[in-house]
Amino acid sequence: MKPAASATALLIVDLQAAIDDPSWASAGPRNNPEAERNIARLLAHWRGRGMPVIHVRHESREPGSTYRPGQPGFEFKPATAPRRGETVVTKHVPDAFIGTQLLDLLRSAAIGTVVVTGVITNNSVEATARTAGNLGFATCVVSDATATFARRDHAGRLRTADEVHAMSLANLDGEYARIQTTAEVLATS
Repeated sequence: MKPAASATALLIVDLQAAIDDPSWASAGPRNNPEAERNIARLLAHWRGRGMPVIHVRHESREPGSTYRPGQPGFEFKPATAPRRGETVVTKHVPDAFIGTQLLDLLRSAAIGTVVVTGVITNNSVEATARTAGNLGFATCVVSDATATFARRDHAGRLRTADEVHAMSLANLDGEYARIQTTAEVLATS
């Protein structure tokens, strides 16, 4: 009988320089200006305890994307960049499980819980957290270690970054993931 998966992995999704390109804020400013600092705190905690860390890199195939290889935006942000020996998963769509080895990596390392951080809350973070929950992982999304931008809804009404972020977290809460703050995660990990 296979032992139950018990380890907890920190996933850092798409935290690349691309997110600082002004084009992302064309509809309005980003929320959670402390997200990178909170991710760095979580990363230091995980590293200090020798817990598994997985960096997810978005490699866009779209010609104008700020996440396209060969552009400055493709690089990881320095404060949370992978260290030698840390796992990097490269994805081409928002969901970090699609077309990658992420699921196999988690299963082979007996990971039962994933703590999801990064950008953009209503895109790659939400897509990845939904799949993690659907695949049976205990999934936590860290509310103050994720961030997004203002955007227009389907009816054309401008929604602030805080509104978009809050709705994305509400979409995930309960069914796919539990939502916690950095302080809550640090207190229980």
